[in-house]
Amino acid sequence: MNYLVHLYLSGPDPEHQIGGLMGDFVKGPLADRYPVRIRQGLHLHRRIDSFAHDHPDTRSSRQRLPDRYGHGRGIIIDIFYDHFLASAWSAYSVEPLPVYAARIYQLLQTYHNQLPAALRVVAPHMIAHNWLVSYQHRQAVGRALQRLAQRLSRPLPLAEAVGDLARQEDDFLGDFHRFMASARRFAKREINAVPTPAGA
Repeated sequence: MNYLVHLYLSGPDPEHQIGGLMGDFVKGPLADRYPVRIRQGLHLHRRIDSFAHDHPDTRSSRQRLPDRYGHGRGIIIDIFYDHFLASAWSAYSVEPLPVYAARIYQLLQTYHNQLPAALRVVAPHMIAHNWLVSYQHRQAVGRALQRLAQRLSRPLPLAEAVGDLARQEDDFLGDFHRFMASARRFAKREINAVPTPAGA
């Protein structure tokens, strides 16, 4: 659910970026369901998800959260990391975040017919409420967590994690920057390898 992190790690290719955004909405084999470069972006999304799940710093972040969040801890950290990237964007990109976000919103409109049905529903809300830029603000973190909590089959108090963010922000932020340093190297290697998964 960390849209901004996946977009950033997808690199500059527009179709890789669209694939990176689609990753949470596309399940199962990719085969020939999408154009090659979108499939590459989807494949990269999956590789980054696996890398992030096993990374010691994301694990540390999850462990900082109380047990009451259960399996939702991973969702919470995804949103926290989008918040940290948006807040520190100028340290990661020379392109201003509002300009970057506007380009992504245009891509969502250009590739609308290629998007999975669920993302076609989400995209207008993302654009109208400028999610990618709004992640800079802690209030937006709470709103995003509340939206996600409503989609879970078993209720979890995800929005309460904003308090955990306030109490342990420096620790979470340290985890994030260390993770991003290694994730950027990982993603660059993956992009340079240019995988073309026929049935990943």
